[in-house]
Amino acid sequence: MAEKIRDVIMIGAGPSALTAAIYTTREDIDTVLYEKGAIGGLAAVTDMVDNYPGFPDGVEGLALSEKLEKQALRFGAQIEYGDVSEIRLDGDHVVAVVDGEPVTAKTILIATGSDWKKIGVPGEKEFYGRGVHYCATCDGAFYRDKKLVVIGGGNSAFQEAIFLTRYASHIDVLVRSEIKASDILQHDMQKHIDSGKVTIHIGANTEEIVATDGKVSGVRIRQDDQERLIETNGVFVFVGLKPNTEFLAGSPIELDDRGLIKTNEKLETSMHGVFASGDVRSGATMQIASAVGEGAAAALSIREFLEEQERSH
Repeated sequence: MAEKIRDVIMIGAGPSALTAAIYTTREDIDTVLYEKGAIGGLAAVTDMVDNYPGFPDGVEGLALSEKLEKQALRFGAQIEYGDVSEIRLDGDHVVAVVDGEPVTAKTILIATGSDWKKIGVPGEKEFYGRGVHYCATCDGAFYRDKKLVVIGGGNSAFQEAIFLTRYASHIDVLVRSEIKASDILQHDMQKHIDSGKVTIHIGANTEEIVATDGKVSGVRIRQDDQERLIETNGVFVFVGLKPNTEFLAGSPIELDDRGLIKTNEKLETSMHGVFASGDVRSGATMQIASAVGEGAAAALSIREFLEEQERSH
């Protein structure tokens, strides 16, 4: 039997790919998604999503992911677990190498997302989503009138810490080496320091995230060769994002200086027939709502691409 050529392979099964799959499958575009981790991506492991439209009381990340998955499956999407290690061109088609086996398609959508960089200390992994967070807009509101620790000294750490001042009673910002945030952000932060709402600790190395009775209660730091405990109700880590693009090493797909995929206005990459959407794309806002919107836009561009291919043959 001749190998089946899929209409579209989607790499990743987070909100962006699942939305794209809802759109493509409704138009009878043969669609398969390959996911190597959790269906729903980072959204699935987010405790509560408070800013997704249509859910006035918020929605659990896992519940939202399950609804998206169920909807994509209802229209005929095929979701499989598999690790894509390579993408390459083969004449008019594109090939994804899944668990070592080539799968051929007319188009590919890369929606592998990004992952938060970790600091790798005891307690970080154990209390993820239960006191340790990587998204202030997602989880900040749970800490109204509570003490927080923010780890990081760059733009994202300062932006998120400033955002968290609307909820927290006090924030300790732990900066390992030096402040790298922009002058504007440092200026904005100063008023919160002057009011006593924020304390910046320079040269503070995080040693451990400590819990009491199963709840995060403090962060053990080393500063000036001395260890001490900073009491807190929650920890927000902002030391950068790591896009899931390692499998594109050596491919002709253009990445920006952060490793995110460059696309044009139709969300097409520098490789013919390969599109990208969501948090893996250069210029993404790292919000579920916009990832979903990009998934829909990518699906429409893929449909247009397939129609043009059909006409040319």
